[in-house]
Amino acid sequence: MNKQTLTFPENFWWGSAWSAEQSEGRGETGKAETVWERWYKQEPYRFYNRISSETTTDHIHRYKEDVQLMKKTGHNSFRVSISWARMFPNDGIGEVNPQAIAFYRDLFSEMTKQGIKVFANLYHFDMPAKLQDKGGWESREVVDAYVHFADTCFKEFGDLVYHWFTFNEPLGPILGSYLEDFHYPNIIDFKRGAQAAFFTILAHAKAISAHKKRQLQSKIGVILNLSPTFPRSQNPADVHAAELADLFYTRSFLDPMVKGVFPEKLTLLLDEYGQLPEDITEEDLRIIKENTAQILGLNYYEPRRVKARLGAINPNGPFLPEWFFENHIMPGRKMNEYRGWEIYEKGIYDLCMDIKNNYGNIEAFISENGMGVADEERFMDENGQVIDDYRITYIQDHLAYLWKAIQEGCNIKGYHLWTFIDCWSWINAYKNRYGLVSLDLPTQKRTIKKSGEFYKRLSDANSFDYDVDLLV
Repeated sequence: MNKQTLTFPENFWWGSAWSAEQSEGRGETGKAETVWERWYKQEPYRFYNRISSETTTDHIHRYKEDVQLMKKTGHNSFRVSISWARMFPNDGIGEVNPQAIAFYRDLFSEMTKQGIKVFANLYHFDMPAKLQDKGGWESREVVDAYVHFADTCFKEFGDLVYHWFTFNEPLGPILGSYLEDFHYPNIIDFKRGAQAAFFTILAHAKAISAHKKRQLQSKIGVILNLSPTFPRSQNPADVHAAELADLFYTRSFLDPMVKGVFPEKLTLLLDEYGQLPEDITEEDLRIIKENTAQILGLNYYEPRRVKARLGAINPNGPFLPEWFFENHIMPGRKMNEYRGWEIYEKGIYDLCMDIKNNYGNIEAFISENGMGVADEERFMDENGQVIDDYRITYIQDHLAYLWKAIQEGCNIKGYHLWTFIDCWSWINAYKNRYGLVSLDLPTQKRTIKKSGEFYKRLSDANSFDYDVDLLV
C-alpha cells in the first residue's frame, strides 16, 4: 500500500450541478409549459412511479436553505440552469418575467454572499413546448428566440455569474428526440436530428457572440457529455468501428463548439448516406468558426466500447449510427448495476488527455460525474443519514485519475459532482439517487449523506489520501 496525499491546484472549483427543470418545481412565478410537462400530461406512464417535475426538490421555495447546505457540503462553486420557460412565460418569447429575474438574482446573490461561484447554464433539455411546436432546434426562429433569452440573461445576471454555459449535453436531446426515443417529441429521423444539431451549434455560437458584445468579466463555454471510445481489440475492423462511433458521439459537437469546424470524415460519411442537414449558409459557418467555447465542461460517467458490426443492416430501417458498429460488453467490467453503466475510473484521465492533446488544452473542468443508486433507504443509519461509502469510493477513484491528468499538464480547474440534493431525473424521476444530500419526497426534508460530509472535508483540505498503486 502506497498512500499519498493528492493535492489539487490552488482555487480548485469544488461543487456540483443540477438543472432548473430537475430541481426548482413549477412555483408561482409564472412559467411556460416545457416539453417535459407536456410529455408527462400525454404519457405519464413513461415516467418512473408517475412522478412529474411539478415539485421536484422545490428549490424555488427553499433556495436559501439549500445555499446553506451547499456551504455545509464544501461547495465553492455550483452550476445551476436558468429556465427559459420561467424567464419568458409567454411560450418562451415576448416580455421577460420580472418575478423570474427577482428569483434568480436573489439566488445568485445568496450564493455569492456565501462565497459560492455561480456557474450558469442556459439550456438543459427544457424547451418551451410552444417553441417545440415551431420545430424546436430544427427552426431558425427558435434559434433566434434562444439567443434573445441568452442575451437577456447576460444583461440581467451578468454581474453575478462567474462562468456561463450555452448548453448542457447538447447531444442528449438529439439522441433522445431523434434517434433513441427518450426525449419528447420522440421522432426517429437522423436527418432531422442532424439539422437540429446544426442549429444547436449555431445557437451556441450566436450566444457566445452576444456575450462578447456585453464585455462581461465572465467566460462562456459549453458542457459536453463525453465518453472516450475504446475498440474491442486492435483488429483494424474494430479500430475503424471505434473511430466512426467517436465521430458520431464525441467529435460531432466537440469539434465545432471548441474548434469552430466540423469533422471532415463525419461530414463526408453523412453526405454519402444523404443525411447532411440542408439549411446551412456560409454565414452560419462563419459565425460558428468565429465564436467558440472559452471554457469546456466535461461530463464523464462511462466509457464507450465498440466492435465491428457483423450483422447485416436492414436497408429499409432508419439510418442510425449503429449501422457502422456494435456496442461491446467487455468481459469482467465493473458495473453500476442500478444505472446499467460501466464504472471505469481511468476514462476520466483518458478524456482529459484527449482535450489536452487535441483541443489546445482549453481551460476545462469536470462538470458532472456521479453514481446513481436505487433504494438508498437501505443504507440509512438510526439517525436517518445515508451511509454511502460506495459513493465516496467512486468519487475518490475518479479524482485520483483526475489528479494524475492534472500532474501531466491537463488544464483542469475543478470538479463538479452530479448532484447536490437528490433531484428529479427526467423519465427516471427519483428512481436512482445521486445527491450529497438525501431528499425525503413526501416531506422535502434534506439530510446530508456521509458523502456530503466527506465532500466538505475534501474541499476544505483541497486534497485527500489515496493508494497511488491503484493508478495504472
